[in-house]
Amino acid sequence: MGRKTRTVNAAKFDRSMGPDAPGRGGLVFHDPSKPPFRLAGFAWFEQDRVYRRLPLRPPDPLPQAVDNLANCTAGGQLQFRTDSRTVAVRVRLRGPAGMVHMPATGQCGFDLYHGPPGRQKFLTVAKYPIRATEYELALLENAPKRTRNLTLNFPLYQGVQDVLVGLEPDAVLRPPPAYASDRRMVVYGTSITQGGCASRPGMAYTNILSRRLNVEIINLGFSGSGRGEPEVARAVAGVDRCGLFVLDYEANAQGLKGLRKTLPGFIRILRRQHPKTPILVVSMIRPAATLIDAGAKQAWTARRIYQRQTVTRLRKAGDRHIFFCDGAKFLTGDGLEGTVDGVHPTDLGFLHIANGLEPALRRMLFSQTRRSARKRTGC
Repeated sequence: MGRKTRTVNAAKFDRSMGPDAPGRGGLVFHDPSKPPFRLAGFAWFEQDRVYRRLPLRPPDPLPQAVDNLANCTAGGQLQFRTDSRTVAVRVRLRGPAGMVHMPATGQCGFDLYHGPPGRQKFLTVAKYPIRATEYELALLENAPKRTRNLTLNFPLYQGVQDVLVGLEPDAVLRPPPAYASDRRMVVYGTSITQGGCASRPGMAYTNILSRRLNVEIINLGFSGSGRGEPEVARAVAGVDRCGLFVLDYEANAQGLKGLRKTLPGFIRILRRQHPKTPILVVSMIRPAATLIDAGAKQAWTARRIYQRQTVTRLRKAGDRHIFFCDGAKFLTGDGLEGTVDGVHPTDLGFLHIANGLEPALRRMLFSQTRRSARKRTGC
């Protein structure tokens, strides 16, 4: 008693625990919305010229929460090739980080990957001052001079008003390699889809799958607000060049009653504009509460059964392009350690989800024939 309490500041003793220093000067900053950069994950960018996941003028007014969360840049990517030894970002955010159970690097940071298509590896993440709404940082500095294929992943839980990419003045700047398909995958869902609570953007399951499959994925996860509303379904159906829809919104559907009310209608709306585009309905990962709460387990099981039965009924009615994937299989065994709060995945949880989804998605996107896809798709 009586001793003075001292604040613990790990960054004072370990420099790696604090923000990175700003990059060196002398770089040329480029607008990544222009060639040869490839901007991915924003289906309406050419129309609206903003980093936003839904159109500014949707077919119908959106729920307020969805309209606001559409400004979060989850799933956005910048891809390019350069021989610059230094790569920096200059970023202006719509607001600061503010979540209690998700790192600021995942909420508001960019991370950087390099390597050939389908085999990109993580390099680093922007470690910026946590309360900042603007930052400039070097993500690659004084690297050996050789051409690299790079991907920058946008923040998951904040909006980006502006971003510029800094390269050396004499650097070569080229377009990235082509995607494996010119068709996009659209994933509609909840906070889990949006990326809560990954430690950095590249670990959201949609970004993991985009790297592995080498395709553009439109992340339409809305935290607490992916409820399957028809006005949102009509906006989702407006994504062009869509090769696959994934519906992963059970966790926000407001129980079995909500699923019964929204899921068949959501599918009907998609089918009006995309009569033969594959649709994969994915049930929720296992919440930790189901391990001890019999009522929670019963409700979770009932929702899974309903989604499976809905897909089976539609297939029997003639829709041979709709499938079901059981999310209960994703977090089993050690995978149950993969959430931060019993619901929202950590990086480990997202890795398990991606592992569970990848085989079915690969077959649906790349099967040589529809017949083989019909026989084998599902998980």
